[in-house]
Amino acid sequence: MKILYVITGLGQGGAERVVCDLADGMARVGYEVKIAYLTGEVLTHPANKNIELINIKLNNLSSLPKAYLKLSRIIRSYQPDVVHSHMVHANIIMRTVRVITPINRLISTAHNSNEGGKLRMFAYRATHYLANTSTNVSQEAVAAFENMKAVPIDGMKTVYNGIDLNKFKYDPDAKLELAKELNISNKYKIILATGRFSEQKDYPNLLNAAYLLKKESDFDFKLIIVGDGELRSLIEDTIDKLDIKDNVVLLGRRSDIPRLMSAADLFVLSSKYEGFGLVVAEAMACECLVVATDCGGVAEVLNNSEFLVSPNNPTLLKEKIFYSLGLEGDKKSSIIYKNLKRIQERFCLKDIIKKWIIIYNEE
Repeated sequence: MKILYVITGLGQGGAERVVCDLADGMARVGYEVKIAYLTGEVLTHPANKNIELINIKLNNLSSLPKAYLKLSRIIRSYQPDVVHSHMVHANIIMRTVRVITPINRLISTAHNSNEGGKLRMFAYRATHYLANTSTNVSQEAVAAFENMKAVPIDGMKTVYNGIDLNKFKYDPDAKLELAKELNISNKYKIILATGRFSEQKDYPNLLNAAYLLKKESDFDFKLIIVGDGELRSLIEDTIDKLDIKDNVVLLGRRSDIPRLMSAADLFVLSSKYEGFGLVVAEAMACECLVVATDCGGVAEVLNNSEFLVSPNNPTLLKEKIFYSLGLEGDKKSSIIYKNLKRIQERFCLKDIIKKWIIIYNEE
C-alpha cells in the first residue's frame, strides 16, 4: 500500500508528532509512505530517513494556485492508495484537489475541537462529501464539530492519537540529570509544561497559578516551560510582572521531552481548548503525575476528575497543583500505575495503527 500524508506544517506540535509517528509506524508495517507539508520549516520529522518529505511551499495566498497544482501532480505521479490529510488547511485543500485529481481514498483528520471560526466550519461542511472518511482525535472534538454543523451527525469518527511507548517511557536518571543541568538541588519540586506559545495553551493561566503557589507554599519549585511561539514576549512580560523569574525557566524547544517528563514531579496542561491533549498521554506514559484543564478530549485521556480543573481559573489550578505535589507513597504510586496502564491499554501507537489500517482498507 502507498500512503501520502498531507499536513499543514511540520512545526513543533502534537499533530505534527502524531503524523510523523504514524508514518514511521506504517513504514514499519511495510507500507510505502511520503509526507507532504504545506508550509514552514521542518522541526518535527519521522525517525525513518527513507520517508520523503515534500515541501509544497504554500507561503502566502498568491502561492495557492502553484501549491494546488503541485499537490495534484504529486498524486498523479505517486498514485497513492490512500491520501490522509491532517489539520484544517490540509484537509480543505486536499478535498478541493480531489475535484480535479483522481484520489482512490481520502481521509481527513481534524486535530482539535476548535479549528477556527464560522468560515472554516463552513468550508468543512461544504467539502465534507469529498472525503471518504472524516475523523477527529476525541469524542468531545467530534461532538464539537457536529454542534458547529461542520459535519453531519454521525459523519465523523473518533480515532485517538497513539503514543509510541518505546519513546515515551520512564527514565530513572532523568531528575538528577535535570537538577544538575539547572544547577538546583534535587529537592526542588519540578513542574513541567510543554507546547507552543499560543493563545490555545493559555500560559498566563499557568503563570498566575505559579504566582499564587509561590505566595502560599513553603517548598521550593521550578516551573519548566518547553516550547516557543508568537506569544513569547507576552509570556516573558507576564513572568516579569508577577515577579516569578526565580521560579520559571523557559527552556525553548527541546528534543528530549520524554526525559523531561520523567524528571518532573508534575506535568501541567493549562489550555483553553484541546482536541486530544497528546502531551497529557505522553506524560502519563513517562509515569509523571498530571494536572490538566478539562477541555477537549483531555478528560477522555486522563479519566480522573481528581486532577482536572476548569479552564482559565488560576486559583483552582494552583490548588490542584499544590494537592498533587503533596501526594506521596502508595497513593501516588497507585495513581501513576493506573495512568500508565490506561495509556498502554487504550492509546498504544501499535494498536492505533491497526485501527488506521482498517480504515484505510474500508470500501
